[in-house]
Amino acid sequence: MSNLFLYNTASRIKEQFTLPLGVPEVRLYACGPTVYHHAHIGNLRTYLFEDLLRRTLEYFDFKVRHVVNITDVGHLTSDQDEGEDKMEKGAERTGKTVWEIAEFYTKNFQHDLERLNVLPPTIWCKATDNIKEQIALIKTLEAKGYTYKTSDGIYFDSLKFSRYADFARIDIEGLKKGARIDTGEKKFTTDFALWKFSPSDKKRAMEWNSPWGVGFPGWHIECSAMAMKHLGETLDIHCGGTDHIRIHHTNEIAQSECATDKQFSRFWLHGEFLRESGADKMSKSSGEFLTLDVLIKKGFDPIAYRLFSLTSHYRNYLNFSWEAMESAQESLNSLRKKTENFIGKKGKITSADAVEWSLKFKKAIGDDLNSSAALGVLNLSILDSALEEEEKVALVESFDKVLGLNLLKETKKAVHTKEEAAMVESVVNERNKARQNKDFAESDRLRDDLLAMGVIIKDSKEGTTWEWE
Repeated sequence: MSNLFLYNTASRIKEQFTLPLGVPEVRLYACGPTVYHHAHIGNLRTYLFEDLLRRTLEYFDFKVRHVVNITDVGHLTSDQDEGEDKMEKGAERTGKTVWEIAEFYTKNFQHDLERLNVLPPTIWCKATDNIKEQIALIKTLEAKGYTYKTSDGIYFDSLKFSRYADFARIDIEGLKKGARIDTGEKKFTTDFALWKFSPSDKKRAMEWNSPWGVGFPGWHIECSAMAMKHLGETLDIHCGGTDHIRIHHTNEIAQSECATDKQFSRFWLHGEFLRESGADKMSKSSGEFLTLDVLIKKGFDPIAYRLFSLTSHYRNYLNFSWEAMESAQESLNSLRKKTENFIGKKGKITSADAVEWSLKFKKAIGDDLNSSAALGVLNLSILDSALEEEEKVALVESFDKVLGLNLLKETKKAVHTKEEAAMVESVVNERNKARQNKDFAESDRLRDDLLAMGVIIKDSKEGTTWEWE
């Protein structure tokens, strides 16, 4: 019987995953998006890895309570509590209110996950719906002596938490000796904001009353408050991208464990970056980035991107190129061709050979989610001439519950009404007028609305055409 081993960032080793006695389900928390812009495919790689984790846990017969947050306030453009709130900046860019862009980009993000066949979490939770929980957590930290006040907010005193450096292996003494960064009123460079005060000369779109004054929560406190509200004071697994290790997750651990005197999470799993054209990672900061819609416009199936992500281990860098996407699409097409005769048929394992393939797959995916090895098992089992067709059907059905490639799903084109088509035509006409008037901001806004409706727009010299996804 294969066991499940996961690489724990906290210990830097693979550990066998089990549940503590009396805990009925895996308490899994994944850091969700800051909904100020479209998610790029680098962001989406993280959620694909977390979906693989969720599916693998269920494959190993664990029940999973999966929580994903939506950050719709408090995430500043710098993780060091500096710059504008990303949501306020997004509102300025689009001409919409912060509430409108939060709703729009949340739906857009969730639509991307649906197209990638990512399982929805047990609970979606928004930062703005949990302000009182965040204030309560800050008050607990204040009562225990871990906070101090500056002119712009309430801060966590990181040096009062003796284990602050442990998780990210931070050289605190080196920072003390070589500090060259002006920390302003902060006592130390690693201190972080729990609550930020609203500027006196400007009213924010999102602000709340608190015991310390009108303001808004810091980004880090949001995740701790929501995770503990829905999963308890100790989680089983906390996930995110590798960029969260040094600041965001380190700060979550500090504030959570100081508040509760308990371990915040037993396991920490982090997905590595998707890189483009030699860059360290794919980023929104350049203003130009690849979204799932861009891939679709170029003729790629979203599941081909899922397959592309599965070809590399989640802890390794993955280099994006159009050639690699073309190869992934060809591989997906090949897999579909090999399995198309299995659709609608019932599978059954009757031989020792089929059992052996099952064990090989479980060993591969149980080795810290080794998806490339698991894909190899899938492909080879389909080609095994010693297996009966019904056994291959059973194996593909079983393996695809983890891989999520929809190999045995009958694809049916969505049927749209005349009224829906007429509405799309109306929006397309509005967009054409905006383009003629060179109102490109409005044109982009309408294009985003159409994409959210599941409509693909194609502009050419001959004019604009559209089609349903």
